[in-house]
Amino acid sequence: MATLLTIHNLGYQGIFWHYDMHLLNIGWEYFTPESLEYFGHINFLKGGIVFSDILNTVSKQYSKEIQTQVFGCGLDGILTTRREDLYGIVNGIDYNDWNPETDKFIPVKFSVEDTGNKAVCKKALQQAFDLPTDPGIPLVATISRLADQKGFDLISDAMEEMAALGIQYAILGTGERKYHDLLTELSKKYPGVFSVKIAYDNALAHLIEAGADLFLMPSQYEPCGLNQLYSLKYGTVPVVRGVGGLEDTIIDYSTFPQTGTGFKFYEYTKEAMLDAIDRALSLYKDKKAWSNLVSRCMKEDFSWGKSAREYLELYKKAIAKHESS
Repeated sequence: MATLLTIHNLGYQGIFWHYDMHLLNIGWEYFTPESLEYFGHINFLKGGIVFSDILNTVSKQYSKEIQTQVFGCGLDGILTTRREDLYGIVNGIDYNDWNPETDKFIPVKFSVEDTGNKAVCKKALQQAFDLPTDPGIPLVATISRLADQKGFDLISDAMEEMAALGIQYAILGTGERKYHDLLTELSKKYPGVFSVKIAYDNALAHLIEAGADLFLMPSQYEPCGLNQLYSLKYGTVPVVRGVGGLEDTIIDYSTFPQTGTGFKFYEYTKEAMLDAIDRALSLYKDKKAWSNLVSRCMKEDFSWGKSAREYLELYKKAIAKHESS
């Protein structure tokens, strides 16, 4: 049977000690550097890469990045040998679930034709995070796993500078204990400015997307990312690091003001992140320009239709390659 392997996050590979080979019901002849062996261990993802007919990742940029030492997680060599069979397709999102015109989790609905009710959602979000209900303060938000990959070391290091920008910042997520503790302490240090909820809460996630002005994603790496796509639909302007799917899906307004859909930075430093936030806040002061950007964001289409058609073509490629081998 022809096989297409979709790689989401290359950092999770399924690595086990070699004594488990007998559990796989395959011969030891597969425990070689050309097959499952990986520095003396079994590596399931490597096996998938070796034996699948066609490979893809969840963004075009990530398919390129994982062929480098920086992003390859030790598998860049084997991926480079399969480069002719490696593709990238950006994930789609379900607008039946994520749509401000129909969202059952937000207090009032709004649309690209009439965004007035977004301010009502903002007030509700400020109340949910115990932040002052001031409509004029830019409200930045993040929904994420609290992990190094997601850039929380940058956020933690930059919190003092962010607090001085005249913004509010709300974070929702769970993850590594060190960030649970650190972000909780920062919320106590900067009350009324920074608030965190250590939880997984789908309803609150919808309210955040609807009520925030800016959505911050300073990821170390990001195979695709979904929250920047949700944010676009809700007119919440993304501020992202230009890696993986974030590079593919967000156009930097500072570089392309006529087509931009967010603000990007590239160096993994707090200074670069703060510069992107500052550029966004400068535009926020221009209400007409900001309104135009919000409308442009909301008109973006990342529904599954286009992605599904691309997957269909990859299935056809996999069948053709398998039949010819």
